[in-house]
Amino acid sequence: MAETTTVTTVWTTDQVMALAPDSSAQRAARGLAGDRAWLETGLSTADDIDPTLWGLCQGSGSTPYQTVVDLTEPAFKCTCPSRKFPCKHALALLLRWSAGAVPAAVAPSWAAAWQAARAARAHRGNSGPVSEEPKSSSGNGTSGRAPVSEKAQARRADRISAGLDELDRWLADQMRSGLAGTGKGGPAWDNMIARLVDAQAASAAGILRRTTAVLGSPERLLGELAKLHLLVGGYRRLDELPEELAASVRMRVGVPIATETVLAGPPVRDRWQVHGVRDEIEDQLTVRRAWLRGAASSEPLIVLSFAVAGQTLPIDLLPGTEFDADVCLYPGGQPARALIAKRHAPPERMHFVAGALGIEDSLRAHASALATDPWLDYWPMVLADVCPVRDGSSGWALVDADGFGLPLDPAAGEPWRLVAVTAGRAATVTGEWSAAGLRPLGVWADDRLVRL
Repeated sequence: MAETTTVTTVWTTDQVMALAPDSSAQRAARGLAGDRAWLETGLSTADDIDPTLWGLCQGSGSTPYQTVVDLTEPAFKCTCPSRKFPCKHALALLLRWSAGAVPAAVAPSWAAAWQAARAARAHRGNSGPVSEEPKSSSGNGTSGRAPVSEKAQARRADRISAGLDELDRWLADQMRSGLAGTGKGGPAWDNMIARLVDAQAASAAGILRRTTAVLGSPERLLGELAKLHLLVGGYRRLDELPEELAASVRMRVGVPIATETVLAGPPVRDRWQVHGVRDEIEDQLTVRRAWLRGAASSEPLIVLSFAVAGQTLPIDLLPGTEFDADVCLYPGGQPARALIAKRHAPPERMHFVAGALGIEDSLRAHASALATDPWLDYWPMVLADVCPVRDGSSGWALVDADGFGLPLDPAAGEPWRLVAVTAGRAATVTGEWSAAGLRPLGVWADDRLVRL
């Protein structure tokens, strides 16, 4: 029988609901979170397994569903036939836990066996946190593949060089024809993007593909094409560049780095805060950017994950939580891309926001990052004591006490949720800065990070 000790909650209802694959799963989970469906629940914190939520939920059949959640990543398992991940039973169990309704109890054999199997796979090196490996090529210049031979690397380098030479000629043609003609896009752009993909310069292809979004803005278009020209020149002079800049060039071109190579690097341990998560669709591939910041170091990191159509994205990084972990860093790029190598404890609720700066200092940090990685698209910001204001026809902005302001990205829509949470008061806001403006991702209110 379960003990009567109540477990201290570390996730809010909003954080649990953020795991749901869709709104219907959220509604179903709320309906199952009461006492009626659950025959038994418990939280095991035994030394030999990771903290494990488990429960028996009575479904329509005679045999109850066995539901288990590893709180460290998190990871989920349920014997129900649902194809949603996590299913409504796992979400409902987490809701009960967040409400303090799950007692401490020893894990039953079926839950312990699942955790033991996961631990065995991890020990063999065949598993890890689901966010650490791309499920498909993303055009971000990295890969989970094993190291390839020197001959294969040489052949790839030759193909990339040929593709970039063709890109350079194409860029020169666009300049000769003038931005008025270039700004129309069309098959010439599609063909050049396809040529770069064929040349295995996938990241460069991604930059060119994203450039099509600014064809109507000659100033921004010229800037993006200039960055591509700079990338071609950088790749041709790789041997002459400082190592950090050369690593950024390789990454932005699309030279892959094996996961094993990254994990062989020195680990960096901190309590990593999750300041925001954003999903984007890039060429039929969903890319998730999770922005982390060290509670002690204030260093920003990015964790990337990918999913093609029909696949689910990882759900192991919840905004508003922090976790003690070792991370390993990819070479090059700003901010550094990370793989989570080892977690030392389950995630907990954040108690403060690390790295908060004024707007002026935040822009200086962005400028410093650009000096290292001129092809930087997005930069995480933690803005201290800012208020959302509407500037007439210019749109919305965040303004601090010193009078500095940052425009909000119009594509993010009207920031009414931010306005409602702040209620006219200055607050700390986390967000993603780009050439289009700031996209708010979270706001600190009532001692928690509210997801925007």
